[in-house]
Amino acid sequence: MPLGKINYLMLLLGAVVIAVSYGLMYIEKNVDGVFALFVSPFTLLGSYAWIIFALLYRPAAQGKDPGQSS
Repeated sequence: MPLGKINYLMLLLGAVVIAVSYGLMYIEKNVDGVFALFVSPFTLLGSYAWIIFALLYRPAAQGKDPGQSS
């Protein structure tokens, strides 16, 4: 399976933050508002970067020590 449970949870978190950011901009209904100009660009950019990270993230293998030779 290419993506694990943690990847899907991270994707879900990013999608929720994006939806909330767009929703708050819609509720504010002011192009020059504080949220639309200052808060939302950072949350959206961070969320999109988080989604890319979630797609590329691979957890370390448990119980495997790369320094040990068997």
